[in-house]
Amino acid sequence: MGLASPATTEAPVSTPAPRSSQAELSAGNENGTSEQHVRIRVIKKKKIIMKKRKKLTPPSPPVTARASVTTSPARTFDLPEKQEPDCPPLGLESLRVSDNQLDASSSQSFGLGPHRGRLNIQSGLEDGDLFDGAWCAEEQDAEPWLQVDARHPTRFSGIITQGRNSIWRYDWVTSYKVQFSNDSLTWWGSKNRSSGMDAVFPANSDPETPVLNLLPEPQVARFIRLLPQTWLQGGASCLRAEILACPVSDPNGLFPEVPVLGSSDTLDFRHHDYKAMRKLMKQVNEQCPNITRVYSIGKSHQGLKLYVMEMSDQPGEHELGTGRWGGRGGRSGGEGQGHEPVASTCVLPGEPEVRYVAGMHGNEALGRELLLLLMQFLCREFLRGDPRVTRLLAETRIHLLPSMNPDGYETAFRRGSELVGWAEGRWNHQGIDLNHNFADLNTPLWEAEDDGLVPDTVPNHHLPLPTYYTLPNATVAPETRAVIKWMERIPFVLSANLHGGELVVSYPFDMTRTPWAARELTPTPDEAVFRWLSTVYAGTNWAMQDPDRRPCHSQDFSLYGNIINGADWHTVPGSMNDFSYLHTNCFEVTVELSCDKFPHENELPQEWENNKDALLTYLEQVRMGIAGVVRDKDTEIGIADAVIAVDGINHDVTTAWGGDYWRLLTPGDYVVTASAEGYHAATRNCRVTFEEGPVPCNFHLTKTPKQRLRELLAAGAKVPPDLRRRLERLRGQN
Repeated sequence: MGLASPATTEAPVSTPAPRSSQAELSAGNENGTSEQHVRIRVIKKKKIIMKKRKKLTPPSPPVTARASVTTSPARTFDLPEKQEPDCPPLGLESLRVSDNQLDASSSQSFGLGPHRGRLNIQSGLEDGDLFDGAWCAEEQDAEPWLQVDARHPTRFSGIITQGRNSIWRYDWVTSYKVQFSNDSLTWWGSKNRSSGMDAVFPANSDPETPVLNLLPEPQVARFIRLLPQTWLQGGASCLRAEILACPVSDPNGLFPEVPVLGSSDTLDFRHHDYKAMRKLMKQVNEQCPNITRVYSIGKSHQGLKLYVMEMSDQPGEHELGTGRWGGRGGRSGGEGQGHEPVASTCVLPGEPEVRYVAGMHGNEALGRELLLLLMQFLCREFLRGDPRVTRLLAETRIHLLPSMNPDGYETAFRRGSELVGWAEGRWNHQGIDLNHNFADLNTPLWEAEDDGLVPDTVPNHHLPLPTYYTLPNATVAPETRAVIKWMERIPFVLSANLHGGELVVSYPFDMTRTPWAARELTPTPDEAVFRWLSTVYAGTNWAMQDPDRRPCHSQDFSLYGNIINGADWHTVPGSMNDFSYLHTNCFEVTVELSCDKFPHENELPQEWENNKDALLTYLEQVRMGIAGVVRDKDTEIGIADAVIAVDGINHDVTTAWGGDYWRLLTPGDYVVTASAEGYHAATRNCRVTFEEGPVPCNFHLTKTPKQRLRELLAAGAKVPPDLRRRLERLRGQN
């Protein structure tokens, strides 16, 4: 790659650069510093900064890079009335453009090198580290430029820019020129239509808002350069960018073949707003009416319904399982206190309940589209008779919530995939971050543990909602309330919460146990299960397994197998994952699907291929562990709310209303106890192997004499002689 100087039409520097006119700034500067402070705080919401913030001076008007650089003022540039992207993004944000395709005239440091000049890239916790938030030229660089090598003849049509992502500094470019080359030695510039002079494009007026400029005339070339002309006074020439570019045919085969982003699945690969999403779900339901059901769990703050697609061989029904299943050869101890092995063919509950939730943050759009693609795929493959899909739907009840925050998504959708920025649309219409909005059940549990009250006085599962959280004036979003009621209504066993902006799977706990700690390893009692689940998804995700991929922002999660304990990443009080684990039976992880929160629709086929097998394989993990039914020994009726405890794991699960339960466990030998109010507890050994399917672990519980007497008296019946004698003996002992 050549490092040639800019085109000779550039005027040399002769004197210190004067201030540019205020007209060359966009109207955004009139907002002053208060708006900029808000934007910066929003972008860093996920990170807890313990360092004292430096005092910042209000932004000043921009400075120019040289005394005379533009023959056509930016304010007279012939901009289209409506700026809409023409070509798709080249791939700086999505990392399809590699680091060695980026070059620059200079860099202040490695952490501010050209490889950091990617749209929406986020900085590390400290300025000056290896992961800063933009490309920044050296202060003495009089003619700075950032260069991208497309590696093939490419039709360049536009540029999107941002300033530097930093909580300590204000740095952004306010205008720039664009040049092109086929060999990195000879360059030509983009011209203004009316004057024929080099065009100067208006850039940013704050660090975070993406600004789109379409070229007056698209240019076909291999290389493109952005040449900052003016930037904020007191700041540096810093920018993040995305290039809009269409591939050009190469009939002579002079260049390597352009990788094709695609999928062999004929699905609807586009972004769907609320109406389009509802229409697509209706179409899937009509195409596969016997295995699908569309229902709503509530409404958003603006009244948009939270639609769920249920997929199962008997949609709308929680199957209790009246038949027998003999697909597992694991050993199970006898019922009660005995430990004699029993036959592996045993009564099992019908179908475990599994859910995927996407769109909690409205601007993280990939999860939404993946779930819409998944429901299309399952329907189509079921009709084709695919054995894997057929079995999955026959043995599992799947619930897909593609948009938990439809209000936020509509905001992001209107801006568009490349212009929504890092945070717009993240919150619901009330400004609430839904992933911080669930009740904090961690704190009361940990306080009770510290006081020695768990599990005898305070249970280690199904913790109740705090009183403050149930008050009418509590700050609880309607979307959050709807999901909580959904969790309480259906006995979910497994879930994943789909997010975007990184490539990693994080698992509970999400909140640090040490108060105010920004990050701290905080495992649950089911650490082994959560690491298994996380590894299953990360290990079958194509993008996460790519050995050549670079980190998205400031952490290389590939060093840890692309999984991390949530609290060890950054603390998230009130997360849905922690709440799900402590308030219900459900084990839930967060999947960060892509560096790009809102990828362009031409990237959706590849993203589907990256995640298709992972989505299916993760659903299949619900059959890992033990499952069974807890019944009354006399009546054979299932016992609801019976507690299933595993020795050595300080977290229990309970049975559903039919007495059925599913308990996720990794392979090993376990001692399992079932107990219920009014019954004698029963214990048995269960061995979980690596074979497919859950180990059957059923229980028959015997009523205590006190419970039998209570039921007889309530029914007005006489007390049997044997029970009367037992009661008399008990009284004599007392």
